[in-house]
Amino acid sequence: MTHMIGIDLGTSNSLCAVFEDGQPRLIPNALNSFLTPSVISVSEDNRVLVGAAAKEMRVTQPERCAWVFKRLMGTEQSVKIGTHTFTAPEMSSLVLQSLKQDAEAYLGTPVEDAIITVPAYFNDHQRNATKLAGELAGLNVRRIINEPTAAALTYGFHDRGADKRLIVIDLGGGTFDVTAMEVFEGTLEIISTAGESMLGGEDFTDRILAWTLSTQKMQLEVAEMKAPLLVARLKQECEAAKHAFATASEARIRFPDVQGEITEQSPVITISQEQFQKLSEPLIKRLSRPIARAVRDSRIPPQEFTDVILVGGATRMEVVRSFVRSFFDTEPLCSYNPDEVVALGAAVQAALIQDDQAVDDMVMTDICPFTLGTEVIKEFGQRKVDGYFLPVIHRNTTIPVSREEVVFTVSPNQRQVAVGVYQGESRKVEDNLFLGKLEVKGIPPGPAGKPVHLRFTYDLNGILEVEAYVPETGKKSTLILTQHARLSSSKEIKSAVKKLQALKFYPRDDVRNQHLLSFAERVIGEVSPYQREDLESMIDQFEHAMSSGDREYFDSVRQNLLTSLAALGFHYDEEEGRERES
Repeated sequence: MTHMIGIDLGTSNSLCAVFEDGQPRLIPNALNSFLTPSVISVSEDNRVLVGAAAKEMRVTQPERCAWVFKRLMGTEQSVKIGTHTFTAPEMSSLVLQSLKQDAEAYLGTPVEDAIITVPAYFNDHQRNATKLAGELAGLNVRRIINEPTAAALTYGFHDRGADKRLIVIDLGGGTFDVTAMEVFEGTLEIISTAGESMLGGEDFTDRILAWTLSTQKMQLEVAEMKAPLLVARLKQECEAAKHAFATASEARIRFPDVQGEITEQSPVITISQEQFQKLSEPLIKRLSRPIARAVRDSRIPPQEFTDVILVGGATRMEVVRSFVRSFFDTEPLCSYNPDEVVALGAAVQAALIQDDQAVDDMVMTDICPFTLGTEVIKEFGQRKVDGYFLPVIHRNTTIPVSREEVVFTVSPNQRQVAVGVYQGESRKVEDNLFLGKLEVKGIPPGPAGKPVHLRFTYDLNGILEVEAYVPETGKKSTLILTQHARLSSSKEIKSAVKKLQALKFYPRDDVRNQHLLSFAERVIGEVSPYQREDLESMIDQFEHAMSSGDREYFDSVRQNLLTSLAALGFHYDEEEGRERES
């Protein structure tokens, strides 16, 4: 039997699970632990160590170790360990390879396919780097899914008959996500998501570390350069103090010497829960912004969420729980181990892909976490300024989706348009992520203002198709962006691109809609001047809906136009495409 495993590739720890006998189950590693530290090291004899053994070297030989490299995913940064230099995907692949070997030993069969989770707010470059890490580890990455979604799948699997509004607060070692969703009749529908990929439990530890050094008149940046062994050992002490706050009102931190040694003469610094809360205030403020955005985008008041689910080891901190409790005015839910719930959900996702009978009554929808759009030029008086971002698919839009916007040439006799494709939320494209460019050529010469219809189509596999249509010539140009796709083979990608065509909706090309528009424009000349403004506004909305590519929105606007015409005494015959006698 071929097994597909689910992997939570974490900043601090990683783990994997498998769906068998109708249940998701965690897979132990060689040390019989479910958690494998996301740490690698290179010994003096050039052996690469992964997990607990590597973590031990963080204190004794920090220069030979690397950790928190998940934050480097999607960047070009590399890390030198001993005589070796590693990129973030390469370091992550070593962790994934270790998990793969543990899974094969546990299952007794080779493992090739995997689901890997990522923070919901990872951009396309970071997701692509994660997929590359899986491939380097010898895995066929069947899908990349969001960590809060995986966590919700665990809760949804065990309570699939529920009708709930959930919000998942996912604070791991290095990343933070918040995702709002609805569960009804076995369907898990993602509504909104937000987060920050450089905020996690490590930052809370670093706040304690910096404070402790300051009590000894030392600065963190200077100490890291001059006394790395001291800082490495002290960070271990600060991590233990942070964990102690889960049950104690204060914690004791032993201050090591320059060699990182702790003796009976080592100073002991006491830090209280209140001091820790004060140190954490800037981080709590950073947590509050994504939470507020996700709630705002969901259009659900904080008090109307049925459950607030905590995910990630860092949510064990009382300072975090207290903030979540006050924000939502409810006790957060943590029915499953926050370190394990994401991996279990990834295994449920694997079961969904494999059409396992145990999940045949479950359905999951997802959203586009970032806005996708293009670069446009704006006019300010007589001045044209480029570099502005025009959204085409807005963040938190349910996928698969197809949307359209119209852009126009800016110069007389302009024969081509360069369509830059970007991802992000900023007003200027320079602050967003560049994904690719489509060259649209063959525009007929003429005055400025010739229309070009842009259609973005995005699917669950992460494939984005950008299509440009020039109405005057009927010519279409297409760009397929697959660098962030969750499919592995060219055959799979080709099949997925073919399916994208079914998502497209072109109401402007339907002769019946064109005729209705002409009919409504004729009515404009016949109605009372007092009625003209409202009808004209309705026709404008209909024209916009014809170009939007949003089927639900178009159907609603079309029906509203027909109703308005009928209220004015002009009944349009849907079948004959003409005015019907009253």
